[in-house]
Amino acid sequence: METIKLNNGLTCPVIGLGTFMLSPADAENSVREALKMGYRLIDTANAYVNERAVGRGMKESKVKRENIFLSTKLWPSEYENENAVDETLERLGVDYVDLLYIHQPAGNWLAGYRQLEKACKEGKAKAIGISNFEGKYIEELQTKWEIAPQFIQVEAHPYFTQKELRKTLDKYGIRLMSWYPLGHGDKSLLQEPVFEKLGEKYGKTPAQVILRWHTQMGFVVIPGSKNVDHIRDNLNILDFTLTDAEMAEIANLDKDMRYYHRTDAQLEQFASWRPDFEKA
Repeated sequence: METIKLNNGLTCPVIGLGTFMLSPADAENSVREALKMGYRLIDTANAYVNERAVGRGMKESKVKRENIFLSTKLWPSEYENENAVDETLERLGVDYVDLLYIHQPAGNWLAGYRQLEKACKEGKAKAIGISNFEGKYIEELQTKWEIAPQFIQVEAHPYFTQKELRKTLDKYGIRLMSWYPLGHGDKSLLQEPVFEKLGEKYGKTPAQVILRWHTQMGFVVIPGSKNVDHIRDNLNILDFTLTDAEMAEIANLDKDMRYYHRTDAQLEQFASWRPDFEKA
């Protein structure tokens, strides 16, 4: 498994399994099977309401805990809950997580970030991160953090490479973890001729070429699926390398086009919504 080095000296696999939109039953099955086939990075969140299932899948895989890089996220409703980290660990059935994020710049997000820093100092989180903190939010956070984050999780793909954000990330050595790595619902990205051409050259699907592009951009990528065959295909991207010329050709696709547009009204809703943890 290829890894990247974080700004605190830890390493993280370049590809993992995301569990967004997976039911508890599907999350448990996908995590178990992914770990058995060689995945070592698993990503979940309070808001996905499947943390207990992720924990069960990890145990059922028989992979040692210390060999799994486990990532989860605190939801805004938990930022002021002083027990949020312990409750998250309890749901996952672990003593620590390898990466703990705050999920959205909503509510009292600074209190949330202070929870991350505290968890890091106490050994309950080996690394910390921010999710969806772009523009003014990361600009403000830079003036207030005591511990710089190791990761940011944001939308990224060949149509939207986060050029501006990466200027800040490079300054602090913050790594990017991609969501919507293959676009979202829209088949246009997968149907770009360059990915079909490169897929034929390397014996890969367009999706596999795009996932490899992410890793060669220095991103960590976490495609999710409940289909075991798709999970296996997504992992099968580390046996080829795109050339500099091919990476440059893909760079021409960048049109600064994101699929997800969050509003201030949504941030207000995020702050007031609480996940039903009993369903996890």
